Amino acid sequence: MPQVALSELTERDILTLAISNEEEDSRIYQCFADQVRAVYPHSATVFDEMADDERGHRDMLYDLYKTRFGEHLSPIRREDVKGFLKRRPVWLIQNLGVDKMRREAEIMEMQAANFYEKSADRVLDIGIRSLLLKLAELERSHEKKATGMMEATSSGLVADEEAETKKRMFVLQYVQPGLAGLMDGSVSTLAPVFAAAFATHGNWPTFLVGLAASIGAGISMGFAEALSDDGSLTGRGSPWIRGAICGIMTTVGGIGHTIPYLVPDSVPNAFLVATGIATMIVLFELWVIAWIRAKFMDTPFLQAAYQVVLGGALVFIAGILIGSA
Repeated sequence: MPQVALSELTERDILTLAISNEEEDSRIYQCFADQVRAVYPHSATVFDEMADDERGHRDMLYDLYKTRFGEHLSPIRREDVKGFLKRRPVWLIQNLGVDKMRREAEIMEMQAANFYEKSADRVLDIGIRSLLLKLAELERSHEKKATGMMEATSSGLVADEEAETKKRMFVLQYVQPGLAGLMDGSVSTLAPVFAAAFATHGNWPTFLVGLAASIGAGISMGFAEALSDDGSLTGRGSPWIRGAICGIMTTVGGIGHTIPYLVPDSVPNAFLVATGIATMIVLFELWVIAWIRAKFMDTPFLQAAYQVVLGGALVFIAGILIGSA
């Protein structure tokens, strides 16, 4: 069906589009509310109220429609109208962050109000025009409600609560998988890298062993993290994003003390130079891990440093002893 302009719509078409639009918007707001309820209860309550209001608007429109045109709606669809209100697909709506949900709500209400105001200019029926203008005013109040929701989250107790929630979600979704990967990559690859180093006293063979161990550990840890939890109950976010973060950080942790073994053999005492640099990098990696645990995981720095350094030192020594055997 070719698209038609708003000016070509009948009063019946306008009411039909308004009814379907209110129905869809109510579902979107309810989806928003359900998505953020456990983490952002204040925003969920506002979205619940907006969803209820949209259902009320739908009922008002349908009651008027039935009195004018009967029970059966016009077959016109939003995509049949040029420049009509566009809504994001469901799969994209479900992946919006809470701040984007609030902005989306503000835009939706502004678009709906504009539609009612322009439609009111098109109709001749006094009752329909009166309802459309009333709904335009209500949608403007919703727009202000959405704006107020964003302002409420930028100051006061709500802002403090949401800042704490965002910090907690950041730790769950990014810091924890990244830290797990960095610890595994930095510590678990120490033994194979230094075992290879002291067994061969060759930089290139050691580099190849470290590269293989780092990439292999990254792939293994990435899949293990992604498959361990889909995030639906724990709120830890997308499993594949967590898996990617964990896998990349695991590889980075191993590659860090592997790269020094690219020192060419033409350099005097190349093996000792590479091993010395690698040892310093290991110490830096362990310090970074301890710092991250202290900053984000509420672990005292000295306790975190003791745990990480002790574990790393044991693996480091094990690798040297095995390589020297």
